[in-house]
Amino acid sequence: MEERIDIYDEDGRPTGRTMARKGSFLHEGEYMLYVLAIIEDASGRYLITQRARDKRWAAGWWEVTGGGVMAGETSAAAVVREVREETGLDVSAEPLAPVWRYRNVDLARGDNYIVDIYHFRLDFDVADVRLQQREAIGCRLATRAQVDELARQGVFLHYDRLRQALAAEAEGAPAPAPLDAPPAPSARL
Repeated sequence: MEERIDIYDEDGRPTGRTMARKGSFLHEGEYMLYVLAIIEDASGRYLITQRARDKRWAAGWWEVTGGGVMAGETSAAAVVREVREETGLDVSAEPLAPVWRYRNVDLARGDNYIVDIYHFRLDFDVADVRLQQREAIGCRLATRAQVDELARQGVFLHYDRLRQALAAEAEGAPAPAPLDAPPAPSARL
């Protein structure tokens, strides 16, 4: 079955339109929605995963859990689903409000998107993590200095945005309002 995405406007409001994720090309003022989950353990270390080596983009690089929001899904529902699918961890009982949001515009490639970044503090151990094998080949709990070093080596995705999100959260910057999914299309009889 074809995976579909909702289309949002530049302010993150649903337009009511959907399109197939595969092969999508977004025009000016059209955005898709992604989520990222910073997952921190009780010792202040971050759960990072290493992307599968067969990925078309950034194969073998390190990252935090995340992915695309599907049509009809809210940002909060998507982050719960992505964390569960990719790590086996359950964040559904945690506060489900993003700590930061950013927008990317790439009109030449039609790659316009909004990203909601969540920050979860969980009591877990790396042994509790169950990786989705097609997504990741490994994981670890890393200190901020270890993540900084991976970024310095050029092998950590979204580093600057994650750093900005954590800084904004630490400064008490207001969290963005949650993005709602468009209402599901009504069935016609």
